[in-house]
Amino acid sequence: MKIWVDADACPGVIKEILYRAADRAQVPLTLIANQMLRVPPSPWIRALQVPSGFDVADQRIVQEANAGDVVITADIPLAALVVAKGAIVIDPRGELLNAHNIEERLSMRNFMEGLRSSGVETGGPAAFSAADRQAFGNRLDGILARRPRTANPG
Repeated sequence: MKIWVDADACPGVIKEILYRAADRAQVPLTLIANQMLRVPPSPWIRALQVPSGFDVADQRIVQEANAGDVVITADIPLAALVVAKGAIVIDPRGELLNAHNIEERLSMRNFMEGLRSSGVETGGPAAFSAADRQAFGNRLDGILARRPRTANPG
């Protein structure tokens, strides 16, 4: 199991939770972004900068993620692609996205995108809260507790 992070829009508090979890559980964590990221020194944590461009980071995550890996993203189209590969997806608010709910989430996202493109004000997501942070940490801990054990980074 590896953890892949769509890091361009991932909240800093979620990255901090991921850093601690990767070291504690000794699970390889890769943050992928269009910009240079600083990560703590650890054999389990790395940052990968990809060229700027539309969905370049998303495409790299889809290319790298495998069945059983964990992907952290709020990007519903990206989530749909990696769920189809058998990856586990957690959004930064702790919601698990899987084969049972991804089509509904993708349909709702596309509906809202259609409304926005026709000029309807739909508002944005609620502010990120302490409850969101706790829900994410709990979800991640649950997934890591059930994973098969391996002992080599990378």
